[in-house]
Amino acid sequence: MSDLSAPAPPLTVMTVNTHKGFTSFNRRFILPELRDAVRKVGADVVFLQEVLGTHEAHGEKYEDWPDAPQYEFLADSIWPQFAYGRNMVYPKGHHGNAILSKFPIVRYQNHDVSIAGPEKRGLLHCVLRLPGHAMDVHAICVHLGLAESHRQQQLDLLCAMVRSEVPDNAPLVVAGDFNDWRGRAHDFLWREVQLREVFVTAYGESAKTFPARFPLLSLDRIYVRACSVHLPVVLPRRPWSHLSDHAPLAAEIHL
Repeated sequence: MSDLSAPAPPLTVMTVNTHKGFTSFNRRFILPELRDAVRKVGADVVFLQEVLGTHEAHGEKYEDWPDAPQYEFLADSIWPQFAYGRNMVYPKGHHGNAILSKFPIVRYQNHDVSIAGPEKRGLLHCVLRLPGHAMDVHAICVHLGLAESHRQQQLDLLCAMVRSEVPDNAPLVVAGDFNDWRGRAHDFLWREVQLREVFVTAYGESAKTFPARFPLLSLDRIYVRACSVHLPVVLPRRPWSHLSDHAPLAAEIHL
């Protein structure tokens, strides 16, 4: 019988905007290279934004286009559990957020937080069960809108979801592309639902992640509650700067 009082092992998480498996400006299809790079990070849980579920035209055009959805291709044999939240649907396919996990995903739900207009956005909420740990871990993959007024409404919806779906004492990790280049989310999320950003906590400021080659803006974030973080890092420019237009983030979570 497992000892539920024993501390759980650290949980390594990473977040990356996959740009649908293409380099900036869609010059080259690099999903196989992206998969290799994600594998080498060794994360237990991966938060993905802009991942394709399907695209019929790309499958006909690119010789190495996978038969499976991109999130399944990326998960492969490393992450046996995955969840996908479809956000944007178009005639030949759809894309959204995904979470890959080495631990069981006991339930998940995708929340549509689109505001009027062409942008379709979602919050993918997964509940993870770690062997030997008494409390389930909640993970929310985020991709917010480009307009500040839309982001504020989406942050309101995120906070409402946290209040209604996540127990106060449950470990919570919220990660993804917030498009919050003005840094407005930090104080708001702390005040409303006690989420703290891991780079701000560790280093006094959020990480610059966009554009990946010469990062100037802090768009990507990892927020936590009811857990602690050790040494959050921006992943190295090589090879990542040609695999995504956003620099990925990783952190070790202590439950």
